[in-house]
Amino acid sequence: MKNEKLTTDEYNALGFIRGGARNDRVNACVGRNAKRLAGLKMIAYTRDGRLEMTEKGQQVLFLRACIEALTSLSQDPAAEVAGDVAQFLIRKSHIAPRAEGGFEVTPRGLESLADIQAQEPKK
Repeated sequence: MKNEKLTTDEYNALGFIRGGARNDRVNACVGRNAKRLAGLKMIAYTRDGRLEMTEKGQQVLFLRACIEALTSLSQDPAAEVAGDVAQFLIRKSHIAPRAEGGFEVTPRGLESLADIQAQEPKK
């Protein structure tokens, strides 16, 4: 089984590729990480050498956005959350809209966040 835990630098490279980086020479971050990300099947090289985000890469970035949103909302109920992330977290019963605006992290969401944080390596 491969180690699929990504570093912050690798997440940043995925973000650059999603944002329009079309080859691994665009910036140093993409260049450093393209080979591993391609090996993990999160990006793919097209026949003409361009980089494309795969569905797996898009899912990884979306899940990271969900985790970041849960973390932010647990600290500040008025934190900004992207629409698609909010819809997903509401559908999964991890957050609930508050009458005064913003979102409240549900007990289920707090439990999931605690599980995720317990799996992260200690710094």
